[in-house]
Amino acid sequence: MKLFPVLALVAAATTISAPAVADEALAKAKNCLACHATDKKVLGPSYKEVAAKYAGQKDAADKLAAKIIKGGVGVWGQIPMPANAQVNEAESKKLVAWILSLK
Repeated sequence: MKLFPVLALVAAATTISAPAVADEALAKAKNCLACHATDKKVLGPSYKEVAAKYAGQKDAADKLAAKIIKGGVGVWGQIPMPANAQVNEAESKKLVAWILSLK
């Protein structure tokens, strides 16, 4: 019985999904999921809506990373997104990369 190919596929699948799980855990740890969800509007837009809106925009990652830290209002309505001082620049960029990867 040849188990090696099966184990290699399992290892590859684990490696592919692990970053997504880690980035969602970061969003939870930073309290992002209090206002956002991956696939439905909560208080703010879903992350999939954000990914769709900014798809193909070259400056989207930098713009969104800054918005996570500084907050903002007006893009998705008049409910403000508060500043998130507990999120550093590296974490913000990691969160944005994950959000923009969602389809």
